[in-house]
Amino acid sequence: MITVSTSPEAYHHGNLRDALLAAGLAALEGAEGKAPSLRELARVVGVSATAVYRHFPDKQALDAALARAGLDLLGKEQAAAAERAGGGSQGFTETGRTYVRFALAHPALFRLMFTQGHPVDGSATPDEAYALLTANSRALVGDPNGAETLALQSWAMVHGIAMLMLDGRIPADDALIERLLDTGNLSAQSCGSSSEESP
Repeated sequence: MITVSTSPEAYHHGNLRDALLAAGLAALEGAEGKAPSLRELARVVGVSATAVYRHFPDKQALDAALARAGLDLLGKEQAAAAERAGGGSQGFTETGRTYVRFALAHPALFRLMFTQGHPVDGSATPDEAYALLTANSRALVGDPNGAETLALQSWAMVHGIAMLMLDGRIPADDALIERLLDTGNLSAQSCGSSSEESP
């Protein structure tokens, strides 16, 4: 559960944008599971609609900011999981499991995260989740092309598992997450990528 504060103290010192984002994230966690309109957001935080528009000129700007906040939150959770696992291939695997579990815990936010923002083409500053993915891939596979391949293959796999579970195509079961993202299998794949790039 994402915990937030929308009290007046949260934005009386120039933090209104943060308070608005916190309220938007809380709405995504709510029963309706959707980001509020700008006017709804103003009402929840207790400010005028004009104050909201200064930070988010339209709904698209709000949704993009919420998506970015979600990606950064995912990255933080993945980094913590990797550290607990001791880094290396085990840590890399744990970031994948954390990705799927994050999607299941925050379905509305997760779906929003991938309907906003820029493609991965270098045109935007990487979010924390993607920056962690690429850094971990480079650590496992020294060759840049091999590292990029590992990053994209791993992302495609965990995103596919997350979406299949969210859409009810396969059981949203933690034991299945563990089995599908087996450390031994991923280690073998990463070693295979490394050897292919370095004959």
